[in-house]
Amino acid sequence: MILTYHLLAWVLIIMTLLPLIKKPHWVFRVPDFGKIQLFIMQVILLLVSPFLLPETLWTSIALLATALFNGIILYPYTPLFRTSTRPPTRQASRPLSIISLNVYQDNRNYGKFLELVRGLKPDLVLTMESDSKWDKALSDLDKDYPYSVKVPLDNTYGMHLFSRLKLQKTATHFFVADDLPSIEAEVICPDGFIFKIFALHPPPPSPTEEETSKERDGDMLSVAKAIRKNKEMPTVAIGDFNCVAWAEASRLFVKTSELIDPRIGRGFISTFHARYRLLRFPIDQVYHSADIFVKELKTLPDVNSDHLPVLFSFVIDLHNDSQEELKEEADAEDLQVVDEKIQEGKEEEGERGNG
Repeated sequence: MILTYHLLAWVLIIMTLLPLIKKPHWVFRVPDFGKIQLFIMQVILLLVSPFLLPETLWTSIALLATALFNGIILYPYTPLFRTSTRPPTRQASRPLSIISLNVYQDNRNYGKFLELVRGLKPDLVLTMESDSKWDKALSDLDKDYPYSVKVPLDNTYGMHLFSRLKLQKTATHFFVADDLPSIEAEVICPDGFIFKIFALHPPPPSPTEEETSKERDGDMLSVAKAIRKNKEMPTVAIGDFNCVAWAEASRLFVKTSELIDPRIGRGFISTFHARYRLLRFPIDQVYHSADIFVKELKTLPDVNSDHLPVLFSFVIDLHNDSQEELKEEADAEDLQVVDEKIQEGKEEEGERGNG
């Protein structure tokens, strides 16, 4: 029993410490995804530890320290953490909504997702991993969503954006790789408001995908820099980031873009894997500018994908500055790191292409 305790405790301790090593290899980056699960398992072991003292004293102290470290990081993403902002003014826009989903390319149950969209009638619909077959199935939305940007790809990085509202200045970017798109568009609301949306889906660091996080980080931070150049317009960044909110890349994204993470004070909103509740991570992200106020952020029912859909509902209020204090700003050192990571992402893609 004591040996088992030591083994389990040190696995959890090492998994907590690995992401602190600033190496892009997936071995160091993947443990960040499971921080919620690590914390829960650490708490369970700590509840057992009093019965195994004194033989486990020093291991228990190390376990307690890393559990506290994880708890401090996770705390802002729970409803226990409170932020104070004024409610939107009467001059705010009408409520707007977006559904975002990584459809899982091999999922051919198109009808289940289309039924969800028709039932909820969001203003915008974003899909990721939508290939040529999904492109054909999603054409059923064209009547109700006359504005769209479609990038069907069969490499699991296809992307479609549908809108009931007029889109202008649309662009498809390939920031770090010519097979890795992100979408940018301005959305024109009927009440005169305009906001910008960025949709992205960078690759994850994993044994079966990319060996390192270089392309993911480079793509995310390229989008963050693009947002930074356009601070005057309300902005939403949304998609399957393949990155948790507390990871270094996400923290740099928030600081560089000066967007706000709506999960803070609301909950983790874990989305992947849809089938396994105990192994579910919050990797589908939404970020917004300070003039956008959240009405609702939640996951939606399973539609046969490996991700759960995300519903983001909000209003735009240009006359309410109460969220400005929630923004984080990048310093010169942060921006230098961002430029380095973007360059590393491009070089990684170049080496892969030459290989």
